[in-house]
Amino acid sequence: MASVVVANAALGGAFERVFSLLYEAVTDVINKTRMYESILERLKDRLDLMRPLVAEMVLSNRERDLSEERTKRLIERMVKGEKRVRKYSQLSWWKYLMRFHYAKKLIQLEKDLSGFFKVELPAWNAMNVLESVKDIKDISQRLSRRLSLTRLNSVPSCVVPRLRTDFVIGLDVPLKELKKQLLAVEVSLLVLTAPGGCGKTTLVKMLGHDDDIKGIYEENIFFVPVSKTPNLKVIIQKLLGKDDLSPAFQSDEDAIDQLEQTLLDLVRQNKPILLILDDVWPGSESLLEKFAFGLPNYKILVTSRTAFPRFSFTYKLKPLNDDDAMELFCHSAGLQDSSSSYIPDGEMVQKIVKGCGGFPLALWENHSVGDSDLLECLQSSLEFKGKEIILRECFMDLGSFPEDQKIPVAALIDMWSERYELVEDGIHVIANLHEIDTRNLANLVVKRKDGSLVGSHCSEDFVLQHDLLRELTIHQCSQEPIEQRKRLIIDISGNNFPKWWMEQRLQPINAQLLSISTDETFSSSWRNLLPAKVEVLVLNFQTKNYCLPGFVEKMDKLKALIVTNYGFFPAELGNIQLLGFLPNLKRIRLQKVSIPSIFKTPPPLRNLVKISLIMCNIGQNFRNCNIEISHTWSNLMEIIIDYCNDLLEFPTWLCYIVSLKKISITNCHKLFSLPIEIRELTSLEVLRLSSCTNLSELPESVTSLQNLRILDISDCLSISKLPKHIGKLRNLEEIHMTGCLRLRNPLPPSTMDLEKLKRVVCDKESAKLWEAI
Repeated sequence: MASVVVANAALGGAFERVFSLLYEAVTDVINKTRMYESILERLKDRLDLMRPLVAEMVLSNRERDLSEERTKRLIERMVKGEKRVRKYSQLSWWKYLMRFHYAKKLIQLEKDLSGFFKVELPAWNAMNVLESVKDIKDISQRLSRRLSLTRLNSVPSCVVPRLRTDFVIGLDVPLKELKKQLLAVEVSLLVLTAPGGCGKTTLVKMLGHDDDIKGIYEENIFFVPVSKTPNLKVIIQKLLGKDDLSPAFQSDEDAIDQLEQTLLDLVRQNKPILLILDDVWPGSESLLEKFAFGLPNYKILVTSRTAFPRFSFTYKLKPLNDDDAMELFCHSAGLQDSSSSYIPDGEMVQKIVKGCGGFPLALWENHSVGDSDLLECLQSSLEFKGKEIILRECFMDLGSFPEDQKIPVAALIDMWSERYELVEDGIHVIANLHEIDTRNLANLVVKRKDGSLVGSHCSEDFVLQHDLLRELTIHQCSQEPIEQRKRLIIDISGNNFPKWWMEQRLQPINAQLLSISTDETFSSSWRNLLPAKVEVLVLNFQTKNYCLPGFVEKMDKLKALIVTNYGFFPAELGNIQLLGFLPNLKRIRLQKVSIPSIFKTPPPLRNLVKISLIMCNIGQNFRNCNIEISHTWSNLMEIIIDYCNDLLEFPTWLCYIVSLKKISITNCHKLFSLPIEIRELTSLEVLRLSSCTNLSELPESVTSLQNLRILDISDCLSISKLPKHIGKLRNLEEIHMTGCLRLRNPLPPSTMDLEKLKRVVCDKESAKLWEAI
């Protein structure tokens, strides 16, 4: 027996040393880097929470109560975690994928620590409490009496409230799904998440009164509303049925201990427990963890507008579908009553229901779009603090794009890289979008799953925003006078300009972001405007012909231009030469437009660093453009060409823009060759040619690209072999070749010389070619 104690004592000491090294590494890196700081800060919060308990555990003589196998495994993971944190801090800013890779590992480490904290340490702590009590039978009886008193004198807030109405529509299926997920064996804490007004509280009330749930948990279902600034002692006081005259808790720890002992007594009596914490606000993860005791047959259900990614299990409640929304609205508005004094026509009803966007609160309260009560309900979701203020700004910018349309992540990267000086490769952009998605303010849809640097430009990823949340953005913006707004979002129907625009007498507007959306009846007859400080211009249109506004030439501070045609066919884009008057323009994104004129006589854009052409008709002028463009666009670093169906050949003139670091030509199915002159691109780091199905080979001259790090030929169906001397690409780190169905020949022997190659993404058949390497 003694040998076992010694062994476990040594194990405890090792655990303490490794824990300290990990803690020092995380703290040090947080002070040095700001990449993925939220992940590191969450990890540090976890370690801060564990630190005093770990120290106490190791100093005591109860290390024998820890699971030896589990502790050893956690020690190994913490050792690896410490190394990964150190390595993470040494990565260059542009190594997005590597950061993403390490970030996922750190998230897993955080979950491991969470599991240890929830299971092992509470068990050890419970043993300490039990051993310190001289008469266990006596304390058990006292706890039972306290429990009985609690049940008899239970305060109303701990009982699941009754529904205010018997008419609930559209929640039957979510109820079944939520119940099934909650009762899964592996689930101990489940977060029910949705925007405000979607019916989260109604759903958990239905769950609390469900016959199946009551049959399992009987009277041991506790319901507690959690305020924006929760008081832990007050919450536990309600749970334990204490009144204001009861002795106060000595501390939060004392309150938690008493609650744990009460719940532990219930567990020993084989009584399952369900704790419902309703309306938990962002930043309350640590509060939730205090209730996670790791007890068997004990589950926690949380409702929140935030998904809390720290926790493993989430149920996302969606707005009502059209049929359910119409039924709920008609019932709440009394339109099913034939005696109603006023019944609006069907078109008006449909318009109101659509405006409510499937939000039960809006439908039940009979609100239309823009109603202040509903918007105030949603507005509370925008209360960010400290460093998170930028998340509010990013959310507000989403309103720059039309309703019911996909918002390309690549467009947001262009916008936010200039507006907030975020990292070019989209590291912070993606992190912010994940947080916005977590808070149910938008839905981020990620198409490419291989997690590579190649995917960092996110051409296939997009964001969806609920119409009602866009209305919230516009409502928030409208609270300030026109000339004082940071962002000016204008929707023009036909040729009906806003009244303020018609009346303004050339008074400068100070908005840094200007978004103008027009419909299919707009004539492109622009009225004058003085946008003196605009840095980002977003133009959304649907017409067959569209001209850039004449006032664009006055935007001498403009850094990013995003022009998107939401019509069915590519549209002619006029006034393109106005761009030559913009000395600070750095990014151009054009979608579904015909732009041969921009290459016939290229406007001088000496500060242009990135141009994106998406679903554009680029014409013969693109291929035959004068080679002098290399001087006109002398600082161009990135070009993206996606779904441009009239691109036949890689233009030779592009090979002489030696500043280029990234070329992405994707889904251009008629592209059949690359020029030998591609060797001139000596600064090129990323060459992406995915889904160019007619491209038959890579020229041997591509092996002269000594700075190339990433090569992507995924889904290039016609490529049958790699360049013979591919081994000359001594700095190549990644090759992506999934879906290269004809690439079945043995790899060139020079492939063995790719000393820096770290990652090959391919299908199973191609993987056999790489086995020797």
